[in-house]
Amino acid sequence: MNPKSFFGEVKRRNVYKVAVAYAVVAWLVTQVATQVFPFLEIPNWVVRLVIALVVIGFPVALIIAWAFEATPEGIKRTEVADAMPATTSHKKHAWIYVVVVGAAFSIGLFFIGRYTAGNATPRQSEAATAPAKSIAVLPFESLSEDKSNAYFAEGVQDEILTRLAKVADLKVISRTSTQHFKSAPDNLPQIAKQLGVTNILEGSVQKANDQVRVNVQLINALTDAHLWADTYDRKLIDIFSVESEIAKTIADTLQAKLSGSEKNAISKKPTANPEAYELYLKGRFFWNKRTGADLKRAIDYFNQAIAKDPNYALAYAGLADSYTLLSVFGAASPQDSIPQARVAAKKALELDNTLAEAHASSGRILSGYDYDFERAIAEFERAIQLNPNYATSYHWISNGPLTARGEFDRAITEGKRAVELDPLSMIDNADLGQIYFYARRYDEAISQVGKAIEIDPHSYLAHYYLGQIYQLQGHLTEAIAEYQKAVELDDDPQALAFLGQAQARIGQHDKAQKILSRMTEEAKSRYVSAYSFALMFIALGDKERAIDALERAYREGAANDIITIRVDPMLDPLRGDPRFEALAEKIVPASQFKGATASK
Repeated sequence: MNPKSFFGEVKRRNVYKVAVAYAVVAWLVTQVATQVFPFLEIPNWVVRLVIALVVIGFPVALIIAWAFEATPEGIKRTEVADAMPATTSHKKHAWIYVVVVGAAFSIGLFFIGRYTAGNATPRQSEAATAPAKSIAVLPFESLSEDKSNAYFAEGVQDEILTRLAKVADLKVISRTSTQHFKSAPDNLPQIAKQLGVTNILEGSVQKANDQVRVNVQLINALTDAHLWADTYDRKLIDIFSVESEIAKTIADTLQAKLSGSEKNAISKKPTANPEAYELYLKGRFFWNKRTGADLKRAIDYFNQAIAKDPNYALAYAGLADSYTLLSVFGAASPQDSIPQARVAAKKALELDNTLAEAHASSGRILSGYDYDFERAIAEFERAIQLNPNYATSYHWISNGPLTARGEFDRAITEGKRAVELDPLSMIDNADLGQIYFYARRYDEAISQVGKAIEIDPHSYLAHYYLGQIYQLQGHLTEAIAEYQKAVELDDDPQALAFLGQAQARIGQHDKAQKILSRMTEEAKSRYVSAYSFALMFIALGDKERAIDALERAYREGAANDIITIRVDPMLDPLRGDPRFEALAEKIVPASQFKGATASK
């Protein structure tokens, strides 16, 4: 065929017009798919399918344009249309309107996409910037017929997460945050955005006697792509090798770089005794509940695990963690719990000096009870080096020694890192707000504590933190309302003390005295911190008895309550008193304090 005749025929059959119109409409469809579909959270595979169909449809449209033509009587083969009377010219140009309208829509969507990309909401921006090498391990579903085996599925999830967390090249979200979700949710993109990750690991565990089946699947939550899945049927004694294999495969799939020490950490077998391992899992199950009664149950299980395997370092670390928190949750005095915590942490480190948990526990004891801030910071830094994803290390170093020494910039940085790794942790968010409070950045403190209350509206701790901030801003009515909520939510005497001291400050001395009497009576049968009494005495104008109480806290080893003596705004009325300043020098020597001197 003569080329001139061919191209003339192409023109006569309107193939050019169809090609131009198709290109414009195709671009419009592509803009809709790429700009609108993500906003509606339609999976990326649908976008790719639309684009593929558009590309495939182009040659099909050209063939149809060659073979057929639109006429007033409908679609006819070209040979038939040629024999029909010619249509009016204005109808021949109808395709131009299609092109113009389609181009206008396409250009509009293009610029809307550009604009909205630059002005995305914080959640959308977080999703877009989530590291490719980031993962959240969701709770594993327990498929065991024995419902009491639920702790085992939780333990397998926790072990895999713990092994992954030791890889510095990965961002791994803490278990505290992932526990907010069910094992196989149907809204993975939203969960990924909320946690700031790209990948999600789902799984299930079935245990029957000494047989275990573990199912896992790794998903790119932003594209809904299944990256890897497998099923493991093993003996209970082989569960550690399964957990190691899963963690190693995930790291390889996400192309994370592993050092030699990280490879060893992932494959380490913490105990050869399966019974000890099960008891340890039960201990961690109750430790994570964070109540005085559950901490005591955790201690019992950790002791049983140690009885089965006296060289089980992780069990000693769990024991240290439990004893360390007993006085914080009003379940024991520091004199009754910290010596045991210290012995357990020391034993854990003697057995395995590479345990981040044991170093963090040691740091907590050194700062929260021994006032040894230099060594505490060194212990926390070692824990972070060993496990860069262990949020507790960042949490405890920030609200412990760094805040006590007035190093607020670094304390806030470390606190933010803890929240990044554990975004749905009430305590991490609340304590970051408390650091802002100590730094006297009250607006930021309110915002941060507000996030903690959003996570857990029933947190008495977050409510009395918020009350403190309102009080220092001069809003005593609002402060009392928050203190009242805290008292209604929990019977912690410290929350009661905050309410009483606020009532005294607005002239309700009778109510304050009743609360003081109640605290005095309760102290006969349970632990009531001396700091709580100091708050009451300050508000009632008895500075001498307030300082007496703080000195008693120092003698009792209740450093967790008073290490912030140099920065705590609640203690401002005592500043300048020689006895108070002498006590502050014992707790945080002026040579170690990095912040500005608090005003009276």
